[in-house]
Amino acid sequence: MVHERSSGRRLSQSSYVGDIGATVSAPAELTPESWSALLSPRLAYFAGVARTEHVTRAAQEMQVPQSTLSRALVRLEQDLGVDLFARHGRTVSLTPAGRTFLASVERALGEVERAAESVRADADPASGKVAFGFLHTMGSETVPGLIRAFRADHPRVRFSLVQNYGEAMIERLRAGELDLCLTSPVPDAPDLVARRLDEQRLRLVVPDDHRLAARKRVRLAEAADEAFVTLEPGYGLRRITDDLCQEAGFKPRIAFEGEEAETLRGLVAAGLGVALLPPPAVPRPGVVELTVTGQRAVREIGVAWLDGHPDTPPVAAFKRFLLGRRGRLLPE
Repeated sequence: MVHERSSGRRLSQSSYVGDIGATVSAPAELTPESWSALLSPRLAYFAGVARTEHVTRAAQEMQVPQSTLSRALVRLEQDLGVDLFARHGRTVSLTPAGRTFLASVERALGEVERAAESVRADADPASGKVAFGFLHTMGSETVPGLIRAFRADHPRVRFSLVQNYGEAMIERLRAGELDLCLTSPVPDAPDLVARRLDEQRLRLVVPDDHRLAARKRVRLAEAADEAFVTLEPGYGLRRITDDLCQEAGFKPRIAFEGEEAETLRGLVAAGLGVALLPPPAVPRPGVVELTVTGQRAVREIGVAWLDGHPDTPPVAAFKRFLLGRRGRLLPE
């Protein structure tokens, strides 16, 4: 029996519009008219019967009424317009079209199974995953210390770690690629929730042979004529540097822009400028770090997440942990 597929034939759920190519590389469009939306509920039934070659046995294994299974197979063949099974009394066998269809169905169902296991594993309270973003300047000491402390009570929780500048992390947060991120300045946006956790003093970093190097404290206005090395626009620390210099009465003359604080320290050590930077994890030779007086030269560190986004148990646990570290997030 070959079913003719005419343009006016009514499908069991909806009418199909468009042509089906031999190979589909793009994601399936899950419109009511698409093949994937139409056929997906019946694919597991088809694979179960194909595996057992017996409708009654397949119904028992899948714990569904035999009548439900039989109707689903008939509908599937009607919608496709081909016979997938040859009937032999109570048993069935695959037709050539059925064998072709089964190979792809088993791959598709296998992908669904793996996807389900993956998201279930990521949400497991004991061994799930947290996608966590943070600033480059917090990667060498702060974040490793936080994760070590958290895993003392949650030893099997896994982390997907992303280092980036603030705006890029917020974009990834909005895209659903991150669960939480540590950033600065603390964002203020209607679609985000952000909590201030700590603040970090910024220092004016100068070469060790600089005219200010013998000082311990300096007003930022005293560096108004200096060349500055800074992070690139878009970095939170660059915005803070520009704002602090403006508050001190000048616009910084930018000599070099970079993407990483320790690289900037190297440029300062080479005598190529001065910089406003947070304290280093390890003292850097060739530079002197001066306390800035006369204004509040700090950057606030906060944690942010997408408003209304449900947390998995491991994400909720790590969020509680971070919020519990208010005022003591950063190493002494």
